[in-house]
Amino acid sequence: MNIVSVILTDWYLGISISVLGYLVVMLALSFLYGIYSLIPKLIDHYNRYQLKRKGRHECAEKDSLDITGEEAAAIATVLYHYFNELHDVESGKITIKKISKRYSPWSSKIYETSMNNFFSQRH
Repeated sequence: MNIVSVILTDWYLGISISVLGYLVVMLALSFLYGIYSLIPKLIDHYNRYQLKRKGRHECAEKDSLDITGEEAAAIATVLYHYFNELHDVESGKITIKKISKRYSPWSSKIYETSMNNFFSQRH
């Protein structure tokens, strides 16, 4: 058995595994593409079913249930103005109140510097 035959058999095995891997990936991607392209159709069918169930047959029989760009712009404008009116008009003054804090040894800088000196002396 020479080295060339061993290398060639290993190459065939490697190539077949690579081809099989690419096929698995391509099949998975095509499956996901099919699922994601099916979801809008299922949602449209469900919306039509709900409209028929509520008695709105004329809306359910339309070719498209989508809204136009003008309608979307009008809805967005109304929502923008509605949410801007919810905010209070403030005076713009900033007041700062000084609050005295209780003494705490955890926030004292004396302990911090003494601990730094302690650690620097240990080296």
